[in-house]
Amino acid sequence: MAEEKLIGKITHYFGNIGVGIIGLTDSLRVGDKIRVKDSAADFEQVVGSMQVDHKEISEAKTGDEVGVKLEQKAKEGDKVYKVL
Repeated sequence: MAEEKLIGKITHYFGNIGVGIIGLTDSLRVGDKIRVKDSAADFEQVVGSMQVDHKEISEAKTGDEVGVKLEQKAKEGDKVYKVL
C-alpha cells in the first residue's frame, strides 16, 4: 500500500463548482496525488490545477489555503493526504 502523509483538511466545499478549499499543513503542487478521506468520503486523485485568490498556481506551501477541483464530493473537516 502507498505511503500517505497528512497535508491538510477541507475548510470549505463549493458543491456547485466541485471545488474544495484545502487549508495546508504541508506543501502541495500540481501533479501530486492526493487522497480525501473521512467517514463518508475516501477517494484519490491527481491535482490538476490549484488556485489562490482566483489565480492559478503550481505550488503551495504550509499555511496556504488553496482551491482544488475535486472529482468527488467532500465536506468541511475531511482530511487530505498526499500519496507518496
